[in-house]
Amino acid sequence: MDLNIFWFVTLGVLLTGYAVLDGFDLGVGILHLFVKEDAERRILMNSIGPLWDGNEVWLVTFGGALFAAFPHAYATAFSSFYLPFMVLLFSLIFRAVSMEFRSKQEQRWWRAMWDRSFFAASTLATFLFGVAVGNMMKGLPIGADFEFAGSLLDLLGPFPLLIGVFAVATFAMHGSMYLYLKTEGELQRRVHRWMWRSFFVFLALYALVSAVTLGTLPSAVKNFQSIPIAAVVVLLNMLAIANIPRAIHLGKPFYAFISSCCTIAALTFLFGFSLFPNLVDSSINPQFNLTIYNAASSEKTLGIMQWVAFLGMPLVLTYTALIYWIFRGKTKLGKMSY
Repeated sequence: MDLNIFWFVTLGVLLTGYAVLDGFDLGVGILHLFVKEDAERRILMNSIGPLWDGNEVWLVTFGGALFAAFPHAYATAFSSFYLPFMVLLFSLIFRAVSMEFRSKQEQRWWRAMWDRSFFAASTLATFLFGVAVGNMMKGLPIGADFEFAGSLLDLLGPFPLLIGVFAVATFAMHGSMYLYLKTEGELQRRVHRWMWRSFFVFLALYALVSAVTLGTLPSAVKNFQSIPIAAVVVLLNMLAIANIPRAIHLGKPFYAFISSCCTIAALTFLFGFSLFPNLVDSSINPQFNLTIYNAASSEKTLGIMQWVAFLGMPLVLTYTALIYWIFRGKTKLGKMSY
């Protein structure tokens, strides 16, 4: 395989892994304030306690791989989103701090403050991820020097904001299905209602986003003309979405969660497919697009990194599978819990 294409695909795999895995624990944060009891909020936090930091390794690896494989695209994207990315980084840090600090004191005001911080940081981080995706699909004002030629307001158009809201709804749905697997009793019965409500919100926004994308961004479907077989992913995505309410109705929450994972994976694939072979589209002139070729490192660098990926990815996958196996089952509170 062409090394440039190999690294584009690898970045897609890393981004998919992050969206699927960190998606549900961000979703748990988005749903955090829907419960009132202190013990129940602790259960929500502890359901992701052993997993959230490992999930974020996928994002760190994605950033490192993007920097090494496509440094020009990395520089352009990060300079374009400098302020939003700093807010995103602050949100991810503050989210972790909220989890660690919340139960250090028993005062109600103390725990309420960190509960709200956990919710706000999770929601804001998810929203900013969606805004970034929306801008990448719409295109950025990139000039001939590959420099961002716009302002912060250019990043806050209707379409990116819509994708931000859609990302929040998607991760809330994903998180509710994960929580159903990790809870029991009265809390689980309430989570069951969240699954239905979050699914219908997701479905409405999915239909709206699809209509707006097809109506305003014809470039998003241009690659289907040259690679029509990719339409199979669209069909599989629709089947996965349709299976979510079916699995919930039949009392098979694990299958609903798997379908949610497949939905997010398919949406991530379609995002990358709409960009290919570009990494950053220029809304000023297509000649200024950063592609997997003009934004790439040298052939030698890409080749060395390929061997690093072949050696490192099995370790990451093994570690991830092991952690999820060890911490399977219902969440129980103990003296070492958050």
